[in-house]
This record gives sequence, C-alpha cells and structure tokens, in this order.
Amino acid sequence: MFTRVLIANRGEIALRIIRTCKRLGIETVAIYSEADENALFVQRADQAYLVGPSKVQESYLNMNKIIEVAKESQADAIHPGYGLLSENADFARRCQNENLAFIGPKPEMIELMGEKVKARNAMKQVGFPVIPGTELATEEEDEFVQAISHLGYPLMMKASAGGGGIGMQKVENEEQVRRAFASNQKRAKMFFGNGEMFAEKAIEQARHIEIQILADQFGNAIHLWERDCSIQRRNQKVVEESPSPFLDDGLRSKMGKLATDAVKKLGYTNAGTIECLVDENKQVYFLEMNTRLQVEHPVTEEITGIDLVEWQLRIAAGERLPFAQKDIQRNGHAIEVRIYAEDPKTFYPSPGTISKWSLPTLEGIRYECAVEKGTVVTPYYDPLIAKLIAKGDNRKETIAKMSNVLEQCSIEGIKTNIPMLRQVLSHSVFQAGDATTGFVSDYYKKG
Repeated sequence: MFTRVLIANRGEIALRIIRTCKRLGIETVAIYSEADENALFVQRADQAYLVGPSKVQESYLNMNKIIEVAKESQADAIHPGYGLLSENADFARRCQNENLAFIGPKPEMIELMGEKVKARNAMKQVGFPVIPGTELATEEEDEFVQAISHLGYPLMMKASAGGGGIGMQKVENEEQVRRAFASNQKRAKMFFGNGEMFAEKAIEQARHIEIQILADQFGNAIHLWERDCSIQRRNQKVVEESPSPFLDDGLRSKMGKLATDAVKKLGYTNAGTIECLVDENKQVYFLEMNTRLQVEHPVTEEITGIDLVEWQLRIAAGERLPFAQKDIQRNGHAIEVRIYAEDPKTFYPSPGTISKWSLPTLEGIRYECAVEKGTVVTPYYDPLIAKLIAKGDNRKETIAKMSNVLEQCSIEGIKTNIPMLRQVLSHSVFQAGDATTGFVSDYYKKG
C-alpha cells in the first residue's frame, strides 16, 4: 500500500479521499490555489502546498507544478478525484513517467474513453449496444450537417471530448444545428481544448442509468449495481439514487453483465462507470464511460458497504479483488442530492460568503461537504458545495428522510438550489419512480 498520496483536487472530494487515506494509515498531501488557502481540505491534509493563483488553469490544472509538489513531498501516488485532471491521459502518463502511481486506469484507456466517438466504436465492438449516431467527429459545420443527414431528428449535438453537459444541445432541425454548432464548438474548445462535434439520436423519455465497476490488474471485474441519475439540469445530474426504481431484476443483471464483460474485453482497470440511456421500452444504450470516481459514488457505497476510494487505492497498489460478483449484495435504498451555490431560478452560479451554515444531524444522513460558516464561495470553480446522502430500508423511507433534512437545512449569504431539490423530492412523478431525463424541463417550476 502507498505511504503518501497527493490529492490533485479540491473541495469535498479532497476531504472524501483524505478520510479514507487516514483510515488506511496513508499520509495525504493537499494542493491548493490562492483562493483555497483557508479551505477545510487544506487544513485536514498532513501536508499542503500552494500551486498557483486562483484561476484553475494556473493552479489545479498546472501539471508541471503538481508533479513538482508530488516529488518534493515524496508522495508515491496521486489521486485525481473527479473533474480537473482526473480524465487527462497526458497527466496520467506524466505520473507514470515520474514513477508516481496514478489512482485510475491506464492512460490509453482514459484516452480511448475520453473521445466519445472512439468510445462508442470500442463499446460497439465488445458487444455493448450504442445509440445510432455519427461514426466520426468533426470541426467542420458543413461536414457535420452532411454526417447527420441520414439520422433524422431530434438529435443530441455533443462535444467529442466533452462531459458535464458542456457543448451538448438537443436540436430539432438543420436550422437549429447551424445556429448552435459554432457556440457549442466554442465551449468545447474552451473547456476541453477540442472542438470536434458528433451527434446521436435523442432518446425521448429516457432514464439515465449508470453501472459502477471495479476491475483489478489480474483480469477480475465486478459491478456494484446501478445508479439512476435521471434528474438533471443543463444535462448535469442533481439527484441520484440506487437501486433504480425503473429497472427490474432481469434488466439490472443484464446491464451489470454487459458492463463487466465490456471492461474485461477492453482490459480496463480500477474504478469506472459505464453510463447508459434506457428508453421507455427498456432498451439499453451506451452513453459514455467515466474513467474515474463519480460525484455520486456515495449512494453505491451506502447500499453495498464497499468504500470505492479504498478499492481505487488497493487496485492501483496491485491488490487483487477479494470478492466475486455473487458477494456484492444490495442493502436498502440510497439517494444523493447535490447542493450547488446557484440561483434556483436560473441555475447560474451564486458566489459569495456563507453567513449561515446549518445542516441537521439526523440518523441515516451522510454529508460530504467542504464549506462552513464564513467560507467564501468563489466564482473560479464548480459551484458544488455539498452532497447529502440519505439511506433507508426502502425508497419511500429514504425519500422521507431526505425531504426532512432538506426542510431543516439553512444556508444564508449565497443562493442555493435547495428549493429545487425540495420540489423534486416532493413531486408525485419522482415519488412514483417515473422521472426521466426530461423531468426538470417538464415539471420544475422556477417560482
């Protein structure tokens, strides 16, 4: 096992990784920007190093500086968390070349899954159904229009190197395509350094279901069941749960087997998530694969009892998975909500100083947060400030627990999406388990 791990991330995920490392007796090294000098994760790590100014490009994305700190602190591994450099193949390769273990898959696998069209083609080759779409990605508008001409509308225009809904837009006709192409391409270039675009058929009334996998370096792979992530705004998840209220046991097992068969054939190692769309007829389609820890990983931990960060570390250290698929049992129901510093009417970020921070201590509620009273929420980073995870014996009980805790949450000084979350949890469509990816646009009232 590693002696000292540098965490190339910030906020609540840095704190989450620190917690598991401390339990395993592993020392932690935090990196921070000038904006995060007084952050909780900086205080909790065994060592902390300033890596640059507030702008993310000059600090948390500064590969040279991060590698320099890893060597200076004598870290023997780097955990990238999620976002930032977590799916950057060049960074993983740099770690490899500097004899630093990268807590994640091989650079080649990050590269393959990072380009969405290549990932689609790879999954198709190993037998995973894919959404009908373009076979190539392009930066040329006319070429893009020609490539989609046989697919029919509506379509989802997407950035090939994208994620988090960036550069993604539903289009209903060629006029919309031409109006939206340049702006989506511009956002893709800004966020991912790659302006190539592709398209897939829009799956109406879909559920967004993802399968969590673990795969070791000895060819063993298991799935840890599914997460239903259908509640989204701006194509980004805000409520996740496990098990899915939509899947039956037959489809659940089928999706799990598709996922584990795929990662074995691809030679994938470490933790990963295969994201799918499931249509109203329960047809499964590959959407993308995230080659890292997911924001919503706690719901899986709650129903399986398995610490995913621990097994990321153990697999990267060369350990063999000690359990088989039959050993992975589900226990109860878990729901996670993401609290964002954002205006619930517009979904725009709401930076500022938190003047009141009050979250109740209730049984069956887990908190993952990196802020407190007095914390300054800056405009430089993702506005996610906390995650609440409720665990109950069944879905009805879990919804009631989460609704209770959301009613008692009190945060002042910034706007948050808590009013939206309360509305989602209380809505009859969500409570019936009938929510699709169109839930927010169909039912959310921005009053």
